[in-house]
Amino acid sequence: MNEIIFFGSNKNPKFFFDGPDSIKKPIQFKFEIENENENENENENEKQIKQIITNEFETIFLFENGKAIEYLRDSIRNPQKIQIEENIQKVTVGISNEAILTKEGNVFAKGKDINPNNPKEFINISSLIEDPKDRIIQDIACGYYSIYLLTSNQNVYGIGSNQFSQLGLDSKTLRKTQKPILMMKNVSKIFSGNFSDSVFLLNSNQELLCCGNNDYGKLGLGESRNETEIQELTKIQNIPKGKIIDIQCGFYHSIMLIENENQNQNPKRKLYSCGYYQDNGLGKNEDTYEFTEIKSSLFENDDIILDFSVRGEHTLILAEKAKLIGFGNNSYYQLGTGDTKSQKIPIQIELPKLRFNEDISNYHISCGFSNSFLYYSPPPFSNLEEDLIKLFRRKEFCDISFKTKNEEIIKAHKLILKYRLNQNQNQIEQLKEIISKKSIQESNQIFEMIYSNRIINPKLYSEIKEIINSNEKIEETIKRIYLNENENENEKDFIIERKEKQYKFPKLILIMRSELYRGMFLSVTEDTSNKVTDYSELNNKSFQIFEYWIYSNQIKDEIQITQEIIDEIQIGIDYFQLNQTNPNLFDLLINKFNNQN
Repeated sequence: MNEIIFFGSNKNPKFFFDGPDSIKKPIQFKFEIENENENENENENEKQIKQIITNEFETIFLFENGKAIEYLRDSIRNPQKIQIEENIQKVTVGISNEAILTKEGNVFAKGKDINPNNPKEFINISSLIEDPKDRIIQDIACGYYSIYLLTSNQNVYGIGSNQFSQLGLDSKTLRKTQKPILMMKNVSKIFSGNFSDSVFLLNSNQELLCCGNNDYGKLGLGESRNETEIQELTKIQNIPKGKIIDIQCGFYHSIMLIENENQNQNPKRKLYSCGYYQDNGLGKNEDTYEFTEIKSSLFENDDIILDFSVRGEHTLILAEKAKLIGFGNNSYYQLGTGDTKSQKIPIQIELPKLRFNEDISNYHISCGFSNSFLYYSPPPFSNLEEDLIKLFRRKEFCDISFKTKNEEIIKAHKLILKYRLNQNQNQIEQLKEIISKKSIQESNQIFEMIYSNRIINPKLYSEIKEIINSNEKIEETIKRIYLNENENENEKDFIIERKEKQYKFPKLILIMRSELYRGMFLSVTEDTSNKVTDYSELNNKSFQIFEYWIYSNQIKDEIQITQEIIDEIQIGIDYFQLNQTNPNLFDLLINKFNNQN
Protein backbone atom coordinates (compact mmCIF):
# COMPACT_ATOMS: atom_id res chain seq x y z
CA MET A 1 0.00 0.00 0.00
CA ASN A 2 2.94 2.38 0.49
CA GLU A 3 4.10 4.61 -2.34
CA ILE A 4 6.93 7.07 -1.73
CA ILE A 5 8.60 9.27 -4.36
CA PHE A 6 12.00 10.79 -3.44
CA PHE A 7 14.42 13.32 -4.93
CA GLY A 8 17.32 15.48 -3.72
CA SER A 9 20.34 14.73 -1.54
CA ASN A 10 21.03 11.02 -0.99
CA LYS A 11 23.77 11.23 1.62
CA ASN A 12 23.79 11.62 5.39
CA PRO A 13 21.62 9.56 5.49
CA LYS A 14 21.99 7.51 2.33
CA PHE A 15 18.49 6.30 1.47
CA PHE A 16 19.65 4.53 -1.71
CA PHE A 17 22.73 2.64 -0.57
CA ASP A 18 23.97 1.81 -4.06
CA GLY A 19 22.76 5.04 -5.63
CA PRO A 20 24.44 8.40 -6.32
CA ASP A 21 24.77 11.16 -3.74
CA SER A 22 21.99 13.13 -5.47
CA ILE A 23 18.71 11.88 -6.96
CA LYS A 24 18.14 14.45 -9.69
CA LYS A 25 14.59 13.51 -10.68
CA PRO A 26 11.72 11.92 -8.71
CA ILE A 27 12.03 8.12 -8.33
CA GLN A 28 10.36 5.39 -6.29
CA PHE A 29 11.79 5.02 -2.78
CA LYS A 30 11.65 1.72 -0.94
CA PHE A 31 12.85 1.46 2.64
CA GLU A 32 13.80 -1.72 4.44
CA ILE A 33 13.51 -2.18 8.18
CA GLU A 34 15.47 -4.71 10.18
CA ASN A 35 13.22 -7.33 11.81
CA GLU A 36 10.26 -5.94 9.89
CA ASN A 37 8.39 -9.24 10.28
CA GLU A 38 8.58 -9.40 14.05
CA ASN A 39 4.88 -8.43 14.21
CA GLU A 40 3.52 -10.83 11.62
CA ASN A 41 -0.08 -10.31 12.76
CA GLU A 42 -0.11 -6.68 11.68
CA ASN A 43 -2.07 -6.19 8.49
CA GLU A 44 -0.95 -4.02 5.59
CA ASN A 45 -3.29 -1.18 6.54
CA GLU A 46 -1.59 -0.87 9.93
CA LYS A 47 1.83 -0.56 8.23
CA GLN A 48 0.57 2.13 5.87
CA ILE A 49 2.56 5.39 5.88
CA LYS A 50 0.75 8.09 7.86
CA GLN A 51 3.32 10.89 7.82
CA ILE A 52 6.85 11.69 6.64
CA ILE A 53 8.70 14.59 8.25
CA THR A 54 12.26 15.56 7.40
CA ASN A 55 14.86 18.24 8.11
CA GLU A 56 18.63 18.68 7.80
CA PHE A 57 19.50 16.03 10.37
CA GLU A 58 16.79 13.35 10.39
CA THR A 59 13.85 11.88 8.48
CA ILE A 60 10.97 10.19 10.31
CA PHE A 61 8.39 7.76 8.91
CA LEU A 62 5.20 7.37 10.97
CA PHE A 63 2.89 4.38 10.32
CA GLU A 64 -0.83 3.84 10.90
CA ASN A 65 -0.03 1.34 13.67
CA GLY A 66 1.33 4.16 15.85
CA LYS A 67 5.00 3.20 15.40
CA ALA A 68 7.74 5.32 13.84
CA ILE A 69 11.27 4.92 12.48
CA GLU A 70 13.89 7.54 11.79
CA TYR A 71 16.92 7.91 9.55
CA LEU A 72 19.60 9.95 11.29
CA ARG A 73 22.10 12.12 9.43
CA ASP A 74 25.10 10.10 10.58
CA SER A 75 23.54 6.70 9.79
CA ILE A 76 24.72 4.80 6.73
CA ARG A 77 21.52 3.06 5.75
CA ASN A 78 19.20 1.36 8.21
CA PRO A 79 16.69 3.44 10.20
CA GLN A 80 16.08 2.95 13.90
CA LYS A 81 12.78 2.59 15.71
CA ILE A 82 11.58 5.40 17.95
CA GLN A 83 11.12 3.90 21.37
CA ILE A 84 7.85 5.41 22.60
CA GLU A 85 5.49 2.98 24.36
CA GLU A 86 2.30 4.91 23.51
CA ASN A 87 0.77 5.00 20.02
CA ILE A 88 2.21 7.91 18.04
CA GLN A 89 -0.31 10.27 16.41
CA LYS A 90 1.99 12.94 14.91
CA VAL A 91 5.70 13.74 14.65
CA THR A 92 7.37 17.10 14.11
CA VAL A 93 11.02 18.20 14.10
CA GLY A 94 13.02 21.38 14.35
CA ILE A 95 16.76 21.80 13.89
CA SER A 96 17.76 20.74 17.39
CA ASN A 97 14.53 19.27 18.75
CA GLU A 98 11.94 16.62 18.01
CA ALA A 99 8.38 16.29 19.36
CA ILE A 100 5.95 13.36 19.26
CA LEU A 101 2.22 13.56 19.98
CA THR A 102 0.61 10.31 21.11
CA LYS A 103 -3.02 9.21 20.77
CA GLU A 104 -3.30 9.51 24.56
CA GLY A 105 -2.63 13.27 24.30
CA ASN A 106 0.93 13.22 25.66
CA VAL A 107 3.91 14.92 24.03
CA PHE A 108 7.40 13.43 24.23
CA ALA A 109 10.29 15.62 23.12
CA LYS A 110 14.05 15.68 22.96
CA GLY A 111 16.69 18.28 22.10
CA LYS A 112 19.39 20.48 23.60
CA ASP A 113 16.91 23.27 24.43
CA ILE A 114 14.46 20.80 25.99
CA ASN A 115 16.76 18.47 27.94
CA PRO A 116 20.30 19.89 27.82
CA ASN A 117 21.70 17.23 30.18
CA ASN A 118 20.62 14.41 27.85
CA PRO A 119 19.48 15.91 24.51
CA LYS A 120 18.93 12.48 22.90
CA GLU A 121 16.47 11.27 25.55
CA PHE A 122 12.70 11.74 25.15
CA ILE A 123 10.88 13.34 28.10
CA ASN A 124 7.16 13.94 28.59
CA ILE A 125 6.94 17.74 28.28
CA SER A 126 3.12 17.85 28.46
CA SER A 127 3.32 16.51 32.03
CA LEU A 128 5.33 19.65 32.95
CA ILE A 129 2.34 21.96 32.36
CA GLU A 130 1.39 23.42 35.75
CA ASP A 131 -2.38 23.02 35.40
CA PRO A 132 -3.15 19.26 35.49
CA LYS A 133 -6.44 19.87 33.64
CA ASP A 134 -4.49 21.33 30.69
CA ARG A 135 -2.17 18.39 29.99
CA ILE A 136 -4.13 16.68 27.20
CA ILE A 137 -2.51 17.89 23.97
CA GLN A 138 -4.46 18.19 20.73
CA ASP A 139 -1.74 19.37 18.31
CA ILE A 140 1.96 20.22 18.18
CA ALA A 141 4.32 22.27 16.02
CA CYS A 142 8.09 22.66 15.99
CA GLY A 143 10.03 25.80 15.23
CA TYR A 144 13.77 26.08 14.70
CA TYR A 145 14.61 25.64 18.41
CA SER A 146 11.18 25.69 20.04
CA ILE A 147 8.05 23.53 20.41
CA TYR A 148 4.40 24.62 20.63
CA LEU A 149 1.60 22.63 22.31
CA LEU A 150 -2.13 23.18 21.65
CA THR A 151 -4.19 21.68 24.47
CA SER A 152 -7.70 20.22 24.33
CA ASN A 153 -8.80 23.37 26.22
CA GLN A 154 -7.51 25.47 23.28
CA ASN A 155 -4.56 26.91 25.18
CA VAL A 156 -1.09 27.20 23.60
CA TYR A 157 2.14 26.56 25.49
CA GLY A 158 5.70 27.14 24.27
CA ILE A 159 8.93 25.48 25.36
CA GLY A 160 12.56 25.76 24.26
CA SER A 161 14.37 28.75 22.74
CA ASN A 162 12.99 32.29 22.90
CA GLN A 163 15.96 33.87 21.10
CA PHE A 164 13.72 35.93 18.78
CA SER A 165 10.72 36.17 21.16
CA GLN A 166 9.06 33.24 19.37
CA LEU A 167 7.46 32.27 22.70
CA GLY A 168 5.69 35.63 22.88
CA LEU A 169 7.93 37.13 25.56
CA ASP A 170 10.83 39.60 25.48
CA SER A 171 13.95 37.58 24.64
CA LYS A 172 16.07 39.80 26.91
CA THR A 173 14.16 38.61 29.98
CA LEU A 174 13.70 34.98 28.85
CA ARG A 175 16.23 33.37 26.51
CA LYS A 176 14.86 29.82 26.81
CA THR A 177 12.64 27.68 29.03
CA GLN A 178 12.63 23.96 29.79
CA LYS A 179 9.14 24.25 31.22
CA PRO A 180 6.07 24.96 29.03
CA ILE A 181 4.82 28.53 29.43
CA LEU A 182 1.30 29.66 28.56
CA MET A 183 1.36 31.87 25.45
CA MET A 184 -2.30 32.37 24.58
CA LYS A 185 -5.83 31.11 25.28
CA ASN A 186 -8.75 30.34 22.92
CA VAL A 187 -6.58 29.13 20.04
CA SER A 188 -7.94 26.88 17.28
CA LYS A 189 -4.75 26.28 15.22
CA ILE A 190 -0.98 26.65 15.52
CA PHE A 191 1.48 27.09 12.61
CA SER A 192 5.25 27.21 12.43
CA GLY A 193 8.07 25.49 10.53
CA ASN A 194 11.16 23.46 11.41
CA PHE A 195 13.39 26.19 9.90
CA SER A 196 11.46 29.04 11.52
CA ASP A 197 12.02 31.33 14.49
CA SER A 198 8.39 32.46 14.53
CA VAL A 199 4.88 31.19 15.13
CA PHE A 200 1.34 31.95 13.90
CA LEU A 201 -1.74 31.36 16.08
CA LEU A 202 -5.35 31.39 14.86
CA ASN A 203 -7.78 32.24 17.65
CA SER A 204 -11.40 31.17 18.06
CA ASN A 205 -12.53 34.42 16.37
CA GLN A 206 -10.50 33.53 13.26
CA GLU A 207 -7.98 36.30 13.98
CA LEU A 208 -4.37 35.52 13.07
CA LEU A 209 -1.60 36.54 15.47
CA CYS A 210 2.17 36.10 15.29
CA CYS A 211 5.42 36.68 17.14
CA GLY A 212 9.11 35.97 16.68
CA ASN A 213 11.65 36.73 13.95
CA ASN A 214 10.35 39.22 11.37
CA ASP A 215 13.43 39.31 9.08
CA TYR A 216 12.47 40.49 5.55
CA GLY A 217 8.84 40.93 6.64
CA LYS A 218 8.20 37.17 6.78
CA LEU A 219 5.40 37.58 9.37
CA GLY A 220 3.22 39.52 6.93
CA LEU A 221 2.74 42.52 9.24
CA GLY A 222 3.40 45.08 6.50
CA GLU A 223 6.33 47.24 5.42
CA SER A 224 5.88 49.62 8.36
CA ARG A 225 6.69 46.79 10.82
CA ASN A 226 10.36 46.40 9.95
CA GLU A 227 11.73 45.38 13.35
CA THR A 228 13.49 42.01 13.43
CA GLU A 229 11.90 40.84 16.68
CA ILE A 230 8.14 40.89 17.41
CA GLN A 231 8.17 40.46 21.19
CA GLU A 232 4.49 39.84 21.85
CA LEU A 233 1.66 38.22 19.94
CA THR A 234 0.52 40.75 17.34
CA LYS A 235 -2.60 40.65 15.16
CA ILE A 236 -2.01 40.57 11.39
CA GLN A 237 -4.37 43.12 9.87
CA ASN A 238 -4.51 42.48 6.11
CA ILE A 239 -5.38 38.79 5.80
CA PRO A 240 -6.99 37.62 2.55
CA LYS A 241 -10.64 36.60 2.94
CA GLY A 242 -11.42 32.93 3.38
CA LYS A 243 -10.68 29.98 5.63
CA ILE A 244 -7.02 29.53 6.60
CA ILE A 245 -6.14 25.90 5.86
CA ASP A 246 -2.42 25.99 6.67
CA ILE A 247 0.60 28.27 7.14
CA GLN A 248 4.18 27.05 6.74
CA CYS A 249 7.40 28.96 7.35
CA GLY A 250 10.84 28.81 5.74
CA PHE A 251 14.08 30.62 6.57
CA TYR A 252 12.99 34.01 5.23
CA HIS A 253 9.41 33.56 4.07
CA SER A 254 5.94 32.24 5.00
CA ILE A 255 3.23 30.73 2.80
CA MET A 256 -0.49 30.55 3.59
CA LEU A 257 -3.17 28.35 1.98
CA ILE A 258 -6.67 29.87 2.01
CA GLU A 259 -9.92 28.33 0.87
CA ASN A 260 -12.59 30.68 -0.50
CA GLU A 261 -16.10 29.28 -0.37
CA ASN A 262 -18.38 30.01 -3.29
CA GLN A 263 -22.02 29.00 -2.98
CA ASN A 264 -22.33 28.41 -6.73
CA GLN A 265 -19.02 26.58 -7.26
CA ASN A 266 -16.62 24.23 -5.56
CA PRO A 267 -14.34 25.86 -2.96
CA LYS A 268 -11.28 27.55 -4.51
CA ARG A 269 -7.89 27.37 -2.81
CA LYS A 270 -5.20 30.00 -3.26
CA LEU A 271 -1.63 30.42 -1.98
CA TYR A 272 -0.31 33.64 -0.47
CA SER A 273 3.27 34.41 0.56
CA CYS A 274 5.38 37.09 2.22
CA GLY A 275 9.08 37.63 2.91
CA TYR A 276 12.34 37.52 0.92
CA TYR A 277 12.20 36.35 -2.71
CA GLN A 278 15.84 35.74 -3.70
CA ASP A 279 16.50 31.98 -4.18
CA ASN A 280 13.72 31.19 -1.72
CA GLY A 281 10.37 29.49 -2.02
CA LEU A 282 8.37 32.72 -2.22
CA GLY A 283 7.02 32.13 -5.73
CA LYS A 284 7.54 35.77 -6.77
CA ASN A 285 10.15 38.09 -8.25
CA GLU A 286 10.11 40.65 -5.45
CA ASP A 287 10.06 40.94 -1.68
CA THR A 288 6.57 41.05 -0.16
CA TYR A 289 5.80 42.43 3.29
CA GLU A 290 2.15 41.35 3.41
CA PHE A 291 0.52 38.07 2.39
CA THR A 292 -0.17 38.45 -1.34
CA GLU A 293 -1.30 35.86 -3.86
CA ILE A 294 1.17 33.61 -5.67
CA LYS A 295 -0.04 33.73 -9.26
CA SER A 296 0.67 31.03 -11.81
CA SER A 297 -1.21 29.50 -14.72
CA LEU A 298 -0.17 26.12 -13.28
CA PHE A 299 -2.79 26.35 -10.54
CA GLU A 300 -5.04 29.25 -11.52
CA ASN A 301 -7.44 27.17 -13.59
CA ASP A 302 -9.72 24.47 -12.17
CA ASP A 303 -6.90 22.48 -10.58
CA ILE A 304 -7.56 22.36 -6.83
CA ILE A 305 -4.46 22.77 -4.63
CA LEU A 306 -4.42 19.61 -2.51
CA ASP A 307 -1.27 19.96 -0.41
CA PHE A 308 1.91 22.01 -0.09
CA SER A 309 5.13 21.90 1.90
CA VAL A 310 7.66 24.59 2.86
CA ARG A 311 11.03 24.01 4.47
CA GLY A 312 14.24 26.05 4.43
CA GLU A 313 14.33 27.60 0.97
CA HIS A 314 12.06 25.61 -1.35
CA THR A 315 8.34 24.94 -1.74
CA LEU A 316 6.37 22.14 -3.39
CA ILE A 317 2.66 22.15 -4.28
CA LEU A 318 0.43 19.23 -5.24
CA ALA A 319 -2.61 19.98 -7.40
CA GLU A 320 -5.28 17.85 -9.00
CA LYS A 321 -4.47 15.73 -12.06
CA ALA A 322 -1.24 14.63 -10.33
CA LYS A 323 0.42 17.99 -10.96
CA LEU A 324 3.54 18.68 -8.84
CA ILE A 325 4.73 22.30 -8.81
CA GLY A 326 7.82 23.77 -7.18
CA PHE A 327 9.95 26.87 -6.74
CA GLY A 328 12.88 28.10 -4.62
CA ASN A 329 16.41 26.89 -3.92
CA ASN A 330 17.48 23.84 -5.94
CA SER A 331 21.14 23.45 -4.93
CA TYR A 332 20.65 19.79 -3.97
CA TYR A 333 18.16 18.83 -6.74
CA GLN A 334 15.39 19.16 -4.14
CA LEU A 335 13.01 20.49 -6.84
CA GLY A 336 13.48 17.32 -8.88
CA THR A 337 14.10 19.17 -12.16
CA GLY A 338 17.32 17.31 -13.06
CA ASP A 339 19.57 20.36 -12.57
CA THR A 340 20.55 22.70 -9.72
CA LYS A 341 19.03 25.87 -11.15
CA SER A 342 16.91 27.67 -8.56
CA GLN A 343 13.42 28.77 -9.55
CA LYS A 344 11.89 32.05 -8.36
CA ILE A 345 8.46 31.38 -9.85
CA PRO A 346 6.42 28.14 -10.01
CA ILE A 347 7.39 25.42 -12.50
CA GLN A 348 5.90 21.95 -13.09
CA ILE A 349 7.93 18.89 -12.08
CA GLU A 350 7.83 15.66 -14.05
CA LEU A 351 6.63 12.71 -11.98
CA PRO A 352 6.90 8.96 -12.58
CA LYS A 353 3.60 7.12 -12.99
CA LEU A 354 1.85 7.06 -9.61
CA ARG A 355 0.39 3.78 -8.36
CA PHE A 356 -2.71 5.45 -6.92
CA ASN A 357 -3.18 8.20 -9.47
CA GLU A 358 -6.99 7.88 -9.21
CA ASP A 359 -6.71 8.73 -5.52
CA ILE A 360 -4.42 11.76 -5.90
CA SER A 361 -6.09 13.71 -3.07
CA ASN A 362 -4.50 11.28 -0.60
CA TYR A 363 -0.92 12.04 -1.66
CA HIS A 364 1.09 14.39 0.55
CA ILE A 365 4.36 16.35 0.29
CA SER A 366 7.21 16.74 2.75
CA CYS A 367 10.13 19.06 1.96
CA GLY A 368 13.40 18.71 3.83
CA PHE A 369 16.45 20.95 3.84
CA SER A 370 18.01 19.24 0.81
CA ASN A 371 15.48 16.61 -0.33
CA SER A 372 11.77 16.07 -0.89
CA PHE A 373 9.15 13.32 -0.53
CA LEU A 374 5.80 12.74 -2.20
CA TYR A 375 3.91 9.92 -0.48
CA TYR A 376 0.54 8.19 -0.47
CA SER A 377 -1.34 8.31 2.84
CA PRO A 378 -5.11 7.76 2.70
CA PRO A 379 -7.22 9.05 5.60
CA PRO A 380 -6.96 6.92 8.74
CA PHE A 381 -9.82 4.67 9.73
CA SER A 382 -12.38 6.16 12.06
CA ASN A 383 -12.94 4.18 15.26
CA LEU A 384 -16.00 2.62 13.68
CA GLU A 385 -14.18 1.66 10.50
CA GLU A 386 -11.41 -0.01 12.50
CA ASP A 387 -14.08 -2.04 14.26
CA LEU A 388 -15.79 -2.90 10.99
CA ILE A 389 -12.54 -4.47 9.81
CA LYS A 390 -12.13 -6.30 13.13
CA LEU A 391 -15.69 -7.58 12.98
CA PHE A 392 -15.17 -8.71 9.41
CA ARG A 393 -12.34 -10.94 10.63
CA ARG A 394 -14.26 -12.24 13.67
CA LYS A 395 -16.34 -15.02 12.15
CA GLU A 396 -18.67 -15.39 15.14
CA PHE A 397 -20.23 -12.03 14.20
CA CYS A 398 -20.73 -12.92 10.53
CA ASP A 399 -24.23 -13.98 9.46
CA ILE A 400 -24.20 -13.93 5.64
CA SER A 401 -22.16 -16.13 3.25
CA PHE A 402 -20.69 -15.52 -0.20
CA LYS A 403 -19.09 -17.97 -2.64
CA THR A 404 -15.93 -17.11 -4.55
CA LYS A 405 -15.15 -18.38 -8.07
CA ASN A 406 -13.37 -21.39 -6.53
CA GLU A 407 -16.44 -22.25 -4.41
CA GLU A 408 -14.68 -21.02 -1.26
CA ILE A 409 -16.95 -19.53 1.40
CA ILE A 410 -16.36 -16.02 2.69
CA LYS A 411 -18.59 -14.60 5.43
CA ALA A 412 -19.70 -11.08 6.29
CA HIS A 413 -21.93 -9.20 8.71
CA LYS A 414 -25.34 -8.33 7.23
CA LEU A 415 -25.79 -5.20 9.34
CA ILE A 416 -22.39 -3.83 8.27
CA LEU A 417 -23.30 -4.38 4.63
CA LYS A 418 -26.55 -2.55 5.31
CA TYR A 419 -24.53 0.43 6.55
CA ARG A 420 -22.16 0.40 3.59
CA LEU A 421 -24.29 -0.59 0.61
CA ASN A 422 -26.95 1.53 -1.06
CA GLN A 423 -30.43 0.89 0.29
CA ASN A 424 -31.66 -0.93 -2.81
CA GLN A 425 -32.50 -4.52 -1.82
CA ASN A 426 -30.70 -5.87 -4.90
CA GLN A 427 -27.29 -4.64 -3.79
CA ILE A 428 -26.38 -7.73 -1.77
CA GLU A 429 -27.37 -9.92 -4.73
CA GLN A 430 -25.17 -7.79 -7.00
CA LEU A 431 -22.34 -8.14 -4.53
CA LYS A 432 -22.80 -11.93 -4.48
CA GLU A 433 -22.54 -11.97 -8.27
CA ILE A 434 -19.31 -9.92 -8.20
CA ILE A 435 -17.75 -12.12 -5.49
CA SER A 436 -18.67 -15.29 -7.43
CA LYS A 437 -16.20 -14.23 -10.13
CA LYS A 438 -13.32 -13.33 -7.81
CA SER A 439 -10.59 -15.18 -5.94
CA ILE A 440 -10.60 -15.36 -2.14
CA GLN A 441 -7.84 -12.72 -2.03
CA GLU A 442 -9.75 -10.33 -4.29
CA SER A 443 -12.95 -10.98 -2.32
CA ASN A 444 -11.21 -10.05 0.93
CA GLN A 445 -9.98 -6.82 -0.65
CA ILE A 446 -13.49 -5.98 -1.85
CA PHE A 447 -14.96 -6.47 1.62
CA GLU A 448 -12.19 -4.40 3.25
CA MET A 449 -12.94 -1.58 0.79
CA ILE A 450 -16.65 -1.79 1.61
CA TYR A 451 -16.00 -1.86 5.36
CA SER A 452 -13.37 0.88 5.44
CA ASN A 453 -14.40 3.11 2.50
CA ARG A 454 -10.74 3.13 1.41
CA ILE A 455 -9.58 2.40 -2.12
CA ILE A 456 -7.35 -0.56 -1.36
CA ASN A 457 -7.46 -1.77 -4.97
CA PRO A 458 -8.56 0.87 -7.56
CA LYS A 459 -9.44 -1.74 -10.19
CA LEU A 460 -11.70 -3.71 -7.86
CA TYR A 461 -13.14 -0.52 -6.41
CA SER A 462 -14.27 0.58 -9.87
CA GLU A 463 -16.34 -2.63 -10.07
CA ILE A 464 -18.15 -2.10 -6.77
CA LYS A 465 -18.41 1.69 -6.45
CA GLU A 466 -21.93 1.74 -7.92
CA ILE A 467 -23.33 -0.35 -5.09
CA ILE A 468 -21.50 1.39 -2.22
CA ASN A 469 -23.28 4.11 -0.26
CA SER A 470 -20.54 6.75 -0.27
CA ASN A 471 -22.81 9.78 0.09
CA GLU A 472 -23.78 9.28 3.71
CA LYS A 473 -21.55 9.40 6.76
CA ILE A 474 -21.54 6.27 8.89
CA GLU A 475 -23.04 7.97 11.92
CA GLU A 476 -25.85 9.45 9.83
CA THR A 477 -26.64 5.95 8.57
CA ILE A 478 -26.58 4.61 12.12
CA LYS A 479 -28.94 7.32 13.31
CA ARG A 480 -31.31 6.65 10.42
CA ILE A 481 -31.33 2.94 11.24
CA TYR A 482 -31.99 3.74 14.90
CA LEU A 483 -34.90 6.07 14.11
CA ASN A 484 -36.43 3.40 11.88
CA GLU A 485 -36.54 0.91 14.73
CA ASN A 486 -39.14 -1.58 13.47
CA GLU A 487 -37.35 -2.37 10.23
CA ASN A 488 -34.14 -3.35 11.98
CA GLU A 489 -35.35 -4.81 15.28
CA ASN A 490 -34.14 -8.30 14.37
CA GLU A 491 -30.62 -6.99 13.82
CA LYS A 492 -30.32 -5.60 17.35
CA ASP A 493 -28.50 -8.53 18.87
CA PHE A 494 -27.60 -7.35 22.41
CA ILE A 495 -29.97 -6.62 25.30
CA ILE A 496 -29.47 -4.23 28.22
CA GLU A 497 -32.07 -4.78 30.95
CA ARG A 498 -32.90 -2.08 33.48
CA LYS A 499 -35.91 -1.62 35.73
CA GLU A 500 -37.57 -4.64 34.09
CA LYS A 501 -37.37 -2.98 30.66
CA GLN A 502 -35.28 -4.23 27.76
CA TYR A 503 -33.19 -2.03 25.45
CA LYS A 504 -31.80 -3.65 22.30
CA PHE A 505 -28.60 -2.54 20.57
CA PRO A 506 -26.50 -3.92 17.70
CA LYS A 507 -23.20 -5.10 19.17
CA LEU A 508 -21.42 -3.08 16.50
CA ILE A 509 -22.85 0.19 17.85
CA LEU A 510 -21.83 -0.63 21.42
CA ILE A 511 -18.33 -1.55 20.27
CA MET A 512 -17.96 1.83 18.61
CA ARG A 513 -19.11 3.84 21.61
CA SER A 514 -18.13 1.90 24.73
CA GLU A 515 -14.78 0.52 25.89
CA LEU A 516 -16.71 -1.81 28.21
CA TYR A 517 -18.42 -3.55 25.29
CA ARG A 518 -15.42 -3.21 23.00
CA GLY A 519 -13.47 -5.36 25.43
CA MET A 520 -16.40 -7.74 25.93
CA PHE A 521 -17.02 -8.36 22.22
CA LEU A 522 -13.59 -8.01 20.60
CA SER A 523 -11.11 -9.23 23.22
CA VAL A 524 -12.65 -12.57 24.16
CA THR A 525 -12.27 -15.67 21.99
CA GLU A 526 -15.84 -16.81 22.58
CA ASP A 527 -18.76 -14.50 23.32
CA THR A 528 -21.13 -16.12 25.79
CA SER A 529 -22.67 -12.97 27.30
CA ASN A 530 -25.75 -11.42 25.74
CA LYS A 531 -26.91 -8.82 28.25
CA VAL A 532 -26.05 -6.51 31.14
CA THR A 533 -28.81 -6.88 33.73
CA ASP A 534 -30.60 -4.22 35.79
CA TYR A 535 -28.33 -1.22 35.58
CA SER A 536 -30.78 1.19 37.21
CA GLU A 537 -28.73 4.19 38.37
CA LEU A 538 -29.84 6.19 35.32
CA ASN A 539 -33.43 7.42 35.30
CA ASN A 540 -35.51 7.04 32.15
CA LYS A 541 -34.69 10.46 30.70
CA SER A 542 -30.96 10.03 31.33
CA PHE A 543 -31.00 6.63 29.71
CA GLN A 544 -32.85 8.03 26.69
CA ILE A 545 -30.08 10.63 26.31
CA PHE A 546 -27.50 7.89 26.59
CA GLU A 547 -29.33 5.71 24.04
CA TYR A 548 -29.74 8.50 21.45
CA TRP A 549 -26.09 9.56 21.78
CA ILE A 550 -24.92 5.96 21.34
CA TYR A 551 -26.46 5.99 17.86
CA SER A 552 -26.11 9.59 16.72
CA ASN A 553 -23.30 11.27 18.71
CA GLN A 554 -25.90 14.01 19.38
CA ILE A 555 -28.45 15.07 22.00
CA LYS A 556 -32.13 15.41 21.10
CA ASP A 557 -33.14 19.06 20.79
CA GLU A 558 -36.32 18.71 22.84
CA ILE A 559 -34.60 17.25 25.93
CA GLN A 560 -34.40 19.67 28.87
CA ILE A 561 -31.03 19.24 30.65
CA THR A 562 -30.83 19.51 34.44
CA GLN A 563 -27.91 19.33 36.84
CA GLU A 564 -29.29 15.97 38.07
CA ILE A 565 -29.15 14.58 34.53
CA ILE A 566 -25.57 15.83 34.10
CA ASP A 567 -24.53 14.10 37.34
CA GLU A 568 -26.26 10.86 36.33
CA ILE A 569 -24.78 10.88 32.82
CA GLN A 570 -21.32 11.33 34.32
CA ILE A 571 -21.91 8.08 36.26
CA GLY A 572 -23.06 6.39 33.04
CA ILE A 573 -20.01 7.61 31.11
CA ASP A 574 -17.73 6.07 33.71
CA TYR A 575 -19.72 2.84 33.97
CA PHE A 576 -20.01 2.18 30.23
CA GLN A 577 -16.48 3.55 29.62
CA LEU A 578 -17.80 5.65 26.74
CA ASN A 579 -15.41 6.63 23.97
CA GLN A 580 -15.37 10.39 24.40
CA THR A 581 -14.65 11.52 20.86
CA ASN A 582 -15.33 15.04 19.61
CA PRO A 583 -17.92 16.17 20.37
CA ASN A 584 -18.10 14.14 23.57
CA LEU A 585 -21.31 13.55 25.48
CA PHE A 586 -20.37 15.45 28.63
CA ASP A 587 -19.35 18.60 26.69
CA LEU A 588 -22.58 18.46 24.69
CA LEU A 589 -24.59 18.27 27.90
CA ILE A 590 -22.74 21.18 29.53
CA ASN A 591 -23.13 23.38 26.45
CA LYS A 592 -26.84 22.57 26.16
CA PHE A 593 -27.33 23.17 29.89
CA ASN A 594 -25.58 26.57 29.69
CA ASN A 595 -27.61 27.60 26.63
CA GLN A 596 -30.89 26.64 28.29
CA ASN A 597 -30.03 28.65 31.37
